Amino acid sequence: MENKWEYDYSSLYTSGGNTPPQEPASHPAAAPSPEQPPVQDMKPARRKRGIGRRILTGALALVVAAGVGFGGGWAGYMAARQSVGADSSSGVVLGGSPSTVEPTGDSGASALSKVDVSNLVEPSVVVITTEQVVTGGFFGQYVESGAGSGVVLTQDGYIITNNHVVAGASNIKVTLHDGTEYTASLVGADSQTDIAVIKIDATGLVPAVLGDSDSLAVGQEVLAVGNPLGTLGGTVTNGIISALNRSISVEGQTMTLIQHSAQVSPGNSGGGLFNMNGELVGIVNAKSGDSEAEGIGFAIPVNTAKTVAQQLIDNGYVAGRPALGVSVVSGETAQQYFGSAGVYIVEVVAGGGAANAGLQQGDRILSLNGTLVETTDELTNALSAYSAGDTVELQVARQGQLFTAQVTLGEKSAS
Repeated sequence: MENKWEYDYSSLYTSGGNTPPQEPASHPAAAPSPEQPPVQDMKPARRKRGIGRRILTGALALVVAAGVGFGGGWAGYMAARQSVGADSSSGVVLGGSPSTVEPTGDSGASALSKVDVSNLVEPSVVVITTEQVVTGGFFGQYVESGAGSGVVLTQDGYIITNNHVVAGASNIKVTLHDGTEYTASLVGADSQTDIAVIKIDATGLVPAVLGDSDSLAVGQEVLAVGNPLGTLGGTVTNGIISALNRSISVEGQTMTLIQHSAQVSPGNSGGGLFNMNGELVGIVNAKSGDSEAEGIGFAIPVNTAKTVAQQLIDNGYVAGRPALGVSVVSGETAQQYFGSAGVYIVEVVAGGGAANAGLQQGDRILSLNGTLVETTDELTNALSAYSAGDTVELQVARQGQLFTAQVTLGEKSAS
């Protein structure tokens, strides 16, 4: 079944005129750890007008359970296991206090019923709607809208969602479980992990209780709560943990995800996956888009999500990521503006490693330390093996001439 509700803001114009979209090359994807199962490579199919992008591997297709709209979506994830909480540099403590509700019963003596969990967690899950001004071809400049889900992290308005839900949005609205609506501001977003944090000016919210995704077991019952189709906020579906540590490559980004069987649809992105104690164990971000597949959903483990969220709150970005100091395009955009496919530089950051190495707008990057790159995702993946401060060798083409450049990687910041 084609997914026709998803956004891919990175493929759209972000302002008036004929400025090409800028896809940063400094979002490395994490390599899978040795103990993880082999990575399944999911290659995206060609995006069609008016429908979403399908990400395929054999008979399995993954699509982000995305915002309601008319484009494609993508999600990235890397493993991160640090704990967060009261010792964070910002002093912001994420998550609420455990419930004192007594079990009523259909899941065993140590767990709450589905009704109990639903009542506990629904106030912590919000509806997110977005607007973005885009410019494109025949239609000129117009407003495109989208929708997704989010989970409350603090009583005073910090909310976690997926990066692909809010990426490129000029206006973000949050609707609470009781119907109250707020305008939200973007605190920080990380495309590599597909995590974003937004903030509303509110108090007395009900934050989700953060669980431990490392303690999950296959077969354990879970509930997914979100906003399927962008119009059904507060929808609860149930399932089980189908598999853990699923290593999947989507558009060059390596993700380690929880696989679950709770039904999710476009609009569920950014919503919560909860265990039967009412604890948040994952952030929903992808599902199978294969018409022959049923009950195959994926979620970012909460242990990673809360770590990234804390860094976004503290810094506005995730520290330690390497950056070339360029923005690049590839694929159809490169073909349109530069006449051929490949990885082309559209912006060089002043004072960055690429600028210091003499790289210019319009240069084509052919390889990084001997690894050939033909797409921005391949460049991102190649960068993931390095750290800020490392020096890498780029092979570059400029006006028909080949040369090499030694680039010292900087640290990716919020900009």
